[in-house]
Amino acid sequence: MPQVVFHALSSEQQAPQRACELVADAYTKRQRCRILCATQKQAEEVDELLWQFPADRFIPHNMYGEGPASGTPVEICWQPQQIEKCHVIVNLTDELVSNPQQFLFIYDFVPADEDAKQKARLRYKHYQQAGYAMQFESVEN
Repeated sequence: MPQVVFHALSSEQQAPQRACELVADAYTKRQRCRILCATQKQAEEVDELLWQFPADRFIPHNMYGEGPASGTPVEICWQPQQIEKCHVIVNLTDELVSNPQQFLFIYDFVPADEDAKQKARLRYKHYQQAGYAMQFESVEN
């Protein structure tokens, strides 16, 4: 059963950066990760952010469908059907993660925008009602 961690954000720009930090932490623990983006454009932005990490924190990653046949520890996706079982999924969309039971950790975000915040509350409630272990964290600027 996955542990679901929601991160409250003060701005929209924080989500991709925070997603990369979470993936970096998971990678140091040898956990395979997927980052689910809302669009291919957002996936490309996340890809660029991961390349900006210092050399001593390099994170082997690729966009869905690229890279070696065996994959890399971190894969960036933009469509739910691209998600395969792994340790960690970071959700940058405003939708529920499909098949959440196939992950150990689900990271999600509560944006500052009221509309997006309502969607995050619905996701939180859904996971909570499903009986998953829930956690809530506030992200500082």
